[in-house]
Amino acid sequence: MKTAKNSRQEKILALIRDNDISTQEDLTAKVNMAGFEATQATISRDIKELGIIKITLPNRGTKYCVLDRTGDTAPGRLLAVFSNSIVSVSQAMNIIVIKTLPGMAQAAASALDSMHLEECTGTIAGDDTIFAACPGIEEAKALAITISDMMDKG
Repeated sequence: MKTAKNSRQEKILALIRDNDISTQEDLTAKVNMAGFEATQATISRDIKELGIIKITLPNRGTKYCVLDRTGDTAPGRLLAVFSNSIVSVSQAMNIIVIKTLPGMAQAAASALDSMHLEECTGTIAGDDTIFAACPGIEEAKALAITISDMMDKG
């Protein structure tokens, strides 16, 4: 039997996948309109537990995105590994160069791939460096901002 928390979190995931939601206030309103009673503090905790991130779009707008990972890795933990391993982010045309702590590039690239961001076409990881290819320069700028924001919060 599902608990209220599980049902609410499933609804949050569905809402974020099906809508462009950019604020916790909007998400809280949509969750409440769907029949769940939730405060913004509850939604904030759910966002963290579910590994939901806020991404920057090429048009400079933002939206929430679900970190989608199969297997037994908890999305929130994978996101923490990603944000805590990033040292720097730079842009070279349509490529983002991400420097990580030694030995962490592969795990961080796996987390980035799991985000299924439209701005990231694919990644290549070494020991402490990730190259993330983007379709264009504007997408690369947006991805660099998204990653920098995650790094600042991690």
